[in-house]
Formats: sequence, C-alpha cells, structure tokens
Amino acid sequence: MKEQLATIRTEALAAFASAGTAGDLDALRVKYLGKKGELTAVLKQMGKLTPEERPAMGALANEVRSALEGALEAASEKLEAAALAQRLRDEAVDVTIPGKAVALGHRHPMYIALDEIKDIFIGMGFTVLDGPEVELASYNFDKLNAEEGHPSRDWSDTFYFDEDSRVMLRSQTSPMQVRAMDTMPLPIRIVAPGRVYRKDEVDATHSPMFHQVEGMVIDRHITMADLKGTLNAMVEQLYGKGTKTRFRPHHFPFTEPSCEMDVQCHKCGGAGCPTCKGEGWIELLGAGMIHPHVLEMAGIDPEVWSGWAFGIGLERTAMRRFKIADLRLIFENDMRFLEQF
Repeated sequence: MKEQLATIRTEALAAFASAGTAGDLDALRVKYLGKKGELTAVLKQMGKLTPEERPAMGALANEVRSALEGALEAASEKLEAAALAQRLRDEAVDVTIPGKAVALGHRHPMYIALDEIKDIFIGMGFTVLDGPEVELASYNFDKLNAEEGHPSRDWSDTFYFDEDSRVMLRSQTSPMQVRAMDTMPLPIRIVAPGRVYRKDEVDATHSPMFHQVEGMVIDRHITMADLKGTLNAMVEQLYGKGTKTRFRPHHFPFTEPSCEMDVQCHKCGGAGCPTCKGEGWIELLGAGMIHPHVLEMAGIDPEVWSGWAFGIGLERTAMRRFKIADLRLIFENDMRFLEQF
C-alpha cells in the first residue's frame, strides 16, 4: 500500500502540473481524488491492515491527499491566471482610437408641435388634461348637444364597440369639455390633447386616426373676441408674427356661434396647390362660444358664465409648422423623413 500511495502521488503531481485546461484538470481531480478515484480505492484497503500498521499508513495517506489537493489548487490558479492573461490580450482596447459617435434620437415632429402648443397655453394659465380614448356616447355626443340622428353619430363616421352605439372610440377631444365641467371648479381654463378616431379616407390631409388638442375657457364675461385673440396669439407663436388666418362661419352642435379657422397654405402661399386642394388655405381648427344648453347640462348657469372652446388638429399644426406637404408622412415612420427634424 505504501508503494501504491507513492506511485499515486508521483503520477498525480506530474499530471496536475501538465494539465492544459481547466477541464483537463477537473478530469484529473476526479481520477485521483474523486469518490471512485485511485486514492480512495487505496484507502478502502485500510481495513486489511493490522492495528499496528493502520496509524502509520493513515498518516501517509493523509499526507498524500494533502499534497495532491495543494498541487491541484496551485495548478488551478496557474490555469486561471493564464486564461486571464490570454483574455486581456484578446480583448485589448486601444484607447487612442477615436470612439464611434452615438446616434441620438429626437422627438417626433408632431410631438414637437404638441409641446409648443402646451407651452403656449400653460403660459396663458391653462391646465393640461388627459382623458379616455374609449368613450361613452353621453360624453362624446349627448352632453355636447349632438342628439340622436346627428350625422356625426352615424356608423359610417364613428367606430362603435356595441350595437346600441353607446361605447365608441372617441371621434373628438370635445368630451374633455364635459369632463372638465363635471369635475373642476369655475372658472376653467384647460387644454386636452389626445388621439381621436373617425372613418376618414386616407389622403394628404386626412387619416382615420389623428390627434386633436381641445381647448376651453369658462369664466364671466367671455366673448368671441377673447377666442379670436387667443387663437391668433397661439398661431403667431407657432408660425411667426404676421401669419395669415381667416375665420369662417360654421356649425357645431356644442358651440353657438361657431367658426372654423384656417391658416394660409405653407406650400403655395395662398396660390392653390394639391396640399390645400387648390384653396390656398388649410383648415386648422373648429371653435366657437360654448352653447348655453351644454353649460346647462353641466349644471352651469349660462346667464352668469360664458365660455369658448376649440379643437385643433395636431397633424395639420405640425404640417404648417414644419412645411410638411403630406399628412401620411407623419405616420409612416420613414427615417429619411424623420431625420430631417
């Protein structure tokens, strides 16, 4: 047994020292020190020894085991150091080489226009609100004075979820007028941006999904002059001083009197082109004085309080702001287009 232990020690130490990889070294550990290894096999023969021989052989066996374990640890550290050195050589970085420029993104042109609109109205003392895109007919139509039979409630114009036409994708941000009147104390000054949905055919100025910014003021002694002055101030801050606008009479069920505001076409300067459909003007928003009945339905006395509201198309605002000829470019996410802003 003494000779066996000496042989195992000599062979194992030589094998550990010559191991080329961590995997080879682990295989040698199992061979010599594992549960079924050569050293364990020799130790199982201790029972055959006489009581006088066992102490000396046990001490020798422990000495061999200790020597093997020390050699194994030393070999492992040597291999780890060699692997680390090789990795440092393979992954060396030349810090003198110029780095690659990091391409930074930026806001979408439509959201640049939205942030500018928010800043303008926050500067005027308005509060920015957010509201649901899935809306009830009571908010989208009934409380806005658009009764059953109104053309805007037709299935050909609005995306409904139920056969009773009571739940829909909102067709305008105007429901936020009602929600604000229901929850906020008077006087009220709010803007409410968000997505809206209508069954419009896609063309240079229309999309079935687009964005609006609703604005509303309710206070004492509010007039149409306040509305026009506020909208003209907004347009001049967006597009520059002297921007040409026009107000046309129109009809909306929730405002009386009502109007639409146009801005001169940025593409042709008023001469007429495909972008403005030959008219020289692009419709920007609808507006008007809040209908007294709408105020009454919200529990507001129209004899004491008055107000105005508007809904502006955000895509058209961005088109005029950045001189974009086709609304579809805003939604296509073509990097060649977006990188221009």
